[in-house]
Amino acid sequence: MNIGEYSVHNKVVSWLLIVVMVGGGIWGFERMGKLEDPAFTIKLAKIMTRYPGASAEQVQQEVTYHLEDAIQRMEQVKNIKMTVSRPGLSDIQIEFKDKYRAQDFPDIYNELRRKLVDVRGRLPPGAAEPQVIDDFGDVYGVYVVLTGEGYSWRDLWDTADRIKRELVLVPGVRKVVIEGEQREVVYVDISRARLGELGVSPTQIAAVLQSQNVVADAGRVRIGDELLRIEPSGEFASVASIGDVLISSGEQRLVFLRDIATITRAYEDIPGKMYYVNGKPGLTLGISMLGGENVVAIGEQLQARFDAMTTIIPVGMEITPIYDQPREVAGSVRGFMLGVAQAVAIVLVVLLLFMGLRTGIVIGAVLLITVSGTLFLMHLNGIELQRVSLGALVIALGMLVDNAIVVAEGMLVRMQAGMSATAAARECVGKTIWPLLGGTAIGILAFSAIGLSPDSTGEFAGSLFWVILISLSLSWLTAISTTPLLCAWLLRAGTPANAGTAPYGSIFFRVYRASVALAIKHRWATLGLVGGLFFVALIGFGSVKHGFFPDANASLFFVDIWEPEGSDIRMTRRDALQVSRFLQQQEGVLRASAVIGGGHQRFTLVYDAKEPSRAYAQIVVQTDSRERIEAVWAKADRFLREELPWTDPIIKPLRIGPGRDSKIEARFSGPDPLVLRDLSEQAKAIMRADPEAKEIRDDWRAPVKVVRPLFNEQIGRQLGISREAVAGSLQYAFDGTQVGLYRDGVHLLPILMRAPEAERGDISNLRDIRVWSPILAQSVPVSQVVSGFETSWENSLLRSRNRQLTIIASCNPSGEPGADLFERLRERIEQVELPPGYALAWGGEHEDSQKASQGLSGALPMGFLLMILTSILLFGKLRQPLIIWLTVPLAIIGITAGLLGADGAFDFMSLLGALSLVGLLIKNAIVLIEEIDQQIESGKDGLEAILDSAVSRMRPVLLAAVTTILGLIPLLPDVFFVNMAITIMAGLGFATVLTLIVVPTLYALLFRIAATSRA
Repeated sequence: MNIGEYSVHNKVVSWLLIVVMVGGGIWGFERMGKLEDPAFTIKLAKIMTRYPGASAEQVQQEVTYHLEDAIQRMEQVKNIKMTVSRPGLSDIQIEFKDKYRAQDFPDIYNELRRKLVDVRGRLPPGAAEPQVIDDFGDVYGVYVVLTGEGYSWRDLWDTADRIKRELVLVPGVRKVVIEGEQREVVYVDISRARLGELGVSPTQIAAVLQSQNVVADAGRVRIGDELLRIEPSGEFASVASIGDVLISSGEQRLVFLRDIATITRAYEDIPGKMYYVNGKPGLTLGISMLGGENVVAIGEQLQARFDAMTTIIPVGMEITPIYDQPREVAGSVRGFMLGVAQAVAIVLVVLLLFMGLRTGIVIGAVLLITVSGTLFLMHLNGIELQRVSLGALVIALGMLVDNAIVVAEGMLVRMQAGMSATAAARECVGKTIWPLLGGTAIGILAFSAIGLSPDSTGEFAGSLFWVILISLSLSWLTAISTTPLLCAWLLRAGTPANAGTAPYGSIFFRVYRASVALAIKHRWATLGLVGGLFFVALIGFGSVKHGFFPDANASLFFVDIWEPEGSDIRMTRRDALQVSRFLQQQEGVLRASAVIGGGHQRFTLVYDAKEPSRAYAQIVVQTDSRERIEAVWAKADRFLREELPWTDPIIKPLRIGPGRDSKIEARFSGPDPLVLRDLSEQAKAIMRADPEAKEIRDDWRAPVKVVRPLFNEQIGRQLGISREAVAGSLQYAFDGTQVGLYRDGVHLLPILMRAPEAERGDISNLRDIRVWSPILAQSVPVSQVVSGFETSWENSLLRSRNRQLTIIASCNPSGEPGADLFERLRERIEQVELPPGYALAWGGEHEDSQKASQGLSGALPMGFLLMILTSILLFGKLRQPLIIWLTVPLAIIGITAGLLGADGAFDFMSLLGALSLVGLLIKNAIVLIEEIDQQIESGKDGLEAILDSAVSRMRPVLLAAVTTILGLIPLLPDVFFVNMAITIMAGLGFATVLTLIVVPTLYALLFRIAATSRA
């Protein structure tokens, strides 16, 4: 008794399993995690080390070098992806090996910190402790801005902090981060001349302020049975009380600080990172959620909490969303579920039209049961509903009915011939169980390359394989168990007792039979024609556009603005707000959210925030529909070129999947920064000469001016003045020197001592800045201890990659595919002569695509080997698998025609579609060849066996292809899946028609079967 016969006999068990799968699917769908994009581990970490006062070269040589040396010794490190050495700051970005997953990184980060502790002794005096930023990949899926006209930054922060305390209580919320607060300080403005008159040095005042407000332990005293803590008073009770500090002058008299200084509480003159929404300043709150949670459910709870906080938020303040992942996910899930429903409806209609009402209902019911069981097992295995897994469900829909069609077709024919349902189930399942299993296994293995790919691309799209594995495995089980049960239940009453009726006597089958007979008769002409089509397709494939990952189907885009390097952040703010105001006035723009001085918080997994820079701003432009983007984008581009020609803007969409800003990157590495800049300029000149290249830049930016007082060491020793003292006086005169802290509740305000506005705002006062001489016990002009001043140029930053200085010249295509522009530029740039010790490598989309392909190619050989072995083991012979594998390349005919006809691109998802086609075609060929073998073994004439088998298997093969093709229609509007859908639809459509002709022809050729029957 096989499984089909058992299912018909044991109806209670069979129906129980159906109820479990359907009920489990409903239960799993309600509880499974729902995300926007698949979770994948960003295998990066940052190490930030401050070295105040050092140039970029000094940071590179004295800090970065030692840190890189320690980092490189870690076994887990793949490479030191990028190091940025700026004046006063080392920023190292590490990439870890692909084999590590999220659960491995806590231990990796701990080991990294231990390595950095060991290297601390080799860093120069003045360098801060290296900081490991291990939350680099955190995603703040709910990202809002709190604004308030007329409120201070402190008012906004206090409200934001109260909101944060409420939001962290929501189940599923991991953390809430506030950004954009401007640092509040206490300024002590003292004239240099006044200090000189009193004979007081800034160091004296700093020492008094630091000692006055220090927190010190005064011990405890026992009084009877009690132990009381002693806490002396004397801390600054208010900003005004700072002025009550007494300072001893050179004339040995005491003066109040307020008598010689102006003391004010204010925000720093040079702002930090700033956020604006529609021109209004505000603070951002980024809400990060726990992994594997239902983002939609958490979003509903967050919204309820926001609604309940109206009493907390003062009148005039408002919360504006920049990105609402729960809403995006809910819309995405609704859209995809609608797509699934449409695909199911399409498949059902096709089945009802071609197989009749009852048979169509059977296969449709099996499809719904299989989808339910898939959702159930997805939840049990921790696979969330997201872009890729939902797309995999749609892709699988057509394939899920393949096995059921074969079994239902077999039972229908047998029952029409007069067999009982039980006998039909026993014979049909007995003959098809192993061929169907082999075909299903091969179909699954076709997707295995993406599931086994170890890189981030494989991790991003890996759920595609696991969903296909679960769904196709279930489709085989339901085909040999549920399908016979439902056929026995539904087909019995409608089966006529006309055993003599020919099941394949219609005109449709007769035409196909004659076509196969003709192809076999003229086998060499048939194969020659197909071969010709194949070679034409190969040539045509060279004209197909190529890409990597498509852009997101979101109604937003980014405007990045780079001011000239060294610009004041206030200039950056002015220009960014001018662009923001222009964008707000455009039709269809909902909001323009600007950040000045760095990038936004990572609000989607693939968002790549830029490192902090006062010359950088980014505007997130949100429109009311995706169709508006092109027009607004063009207007923004024209406005930037005409109104802000000194800026270096780049306008870019939201990406899907891994990638980077520039599609074409020429990466030069070597020892000398000047030579690297020259090589970069040559590459950029070549890019500018191509009319299709735009947004041409390099990542070192332009050198910046620096003022260098030339310290006279001999005079300095005579006066007791050190280089450090000169630097301190200059800092006091312009930026201000921190001399203490003022405590205000949870806030610690730096006390900065500086020169008054009139003195610090004029560079001509530089020579007159006074430096305290301990030997003379008075201050002297800085001009006495320097031999002069010079203005020169220095690198604002130095980038290195894997410990080699590296500069990247990059650009983007204007309209054509990036791969086409890359091939043109590559030929010319590679002709640039490289000095000894210098190298050129290609990054951008080319490198990303290569890495993804390498990840796939590592798993492809094993997948194909298993597919070949499965086909050989299935038949136990070699000629049948040879026939199957000879038909596989025919898919390129349809792929080329489809992508060229639809103006699609062969990108990473198309590659996955092409791999899946291999499994689909092999599965169809197996069903056909297995039937031919069985009929020949039964003693039938070879030609008759081929023709009868081809006719009997035409409907299952054709229906399987048609349902798969039509089931993919809902994916066509989705930019992520559209090229994959075109690849599968066109490739499968052409290849199926050819397979139905070519497989019988090849069989006749390889087995030397005559074109005429012996009968």
